[in-house]
Amino acid sequence: MTTTSETIPALAPKTKLLGTVTKTTLAGIVVDVGMELPGVVHISQLRREPVNRVEDFVQVGQKVEAWVRRVRKDRIEMTMIEPLQLEWSEMKPEMVVKGKVVRVESYGAFVDIGAERPGLVHVSELTRGYVKSAGEVVKEGDEVEAVVLDVDRKKKQIRLSMKALQPEIVEEKPAKKEERKGKGKRGAKARVEENETPPAVEAEPTVMEMAWREALEKAQARKNGEKTKRSKSGISQEQEEILSRTLKSRLPTA
Repeated sequence: MTTTSETIPALAPKTKLLGTVTKTTLAGIVVDVGMELPGVVHISQLRREPVNRVEDFVQVGQKVEAWVRRVRKDRIEMTMIEPLQLEWSEMKPEMVVKGKVVRVESYGAFVDIGAERPGLVHVSELTRGYVKSAGEVVKEGDEVEAVVLDVDRKKKQIRLSMKALQPEIVEEKPAKKEERKGKGKRGAKARVEENETPPAVEAEPTVMEMAWREALEKAQARKNGEKTKRSKSGISQEQEEILSRTLKSRLPTA
């Protein structure tokens, strides 16, 4: 298959191509990738380990896989070392990434996201709520999704968060002070109303009170010159004696 030179610049870095080795040199190999421009792989890009002689690793006519590094006017520079999915310069905070858990410690889990180093999801960033150990949430081999919190290229550290992609736990907020106060007043008022004692029914007058009232009425009648006969119905002899003593001590005689 051939491709015009107009489409070659559209090849993005890290594009994987399959080709055939057409030439070997001291500096590397030339690969036919089915395009107008040849692919060129430098000896340093044949594999991660050092290569002393190209022929010790590849031969003419061998089928190889290679990835695009950059496109030049006369060639496509390639590498046979599988590139990282994420370069340090490509990772930014708040970026969502996917990966596989490759190691679990009590303090967190390490996730391979295709970068030079695995990212660390601290135990506090695994899930919402308290977690004592990372093993309670994930295990090796789990496929997870996380958000990049921070990237430190100098220290080769990548901090991730799985919790950031999880919905927040909504907690009921305590009632405001004013509301609690109002409810307290209404509650107290209701309790008072519930426990309110009905008005007391006036007690019937005692014998002494009845005698006292009758004595007052008689005294008033005497003053006005009226002669009123006292009814003795319902009053015992003992009550009459009590009335007599009370009148002697409290009322003037006629």
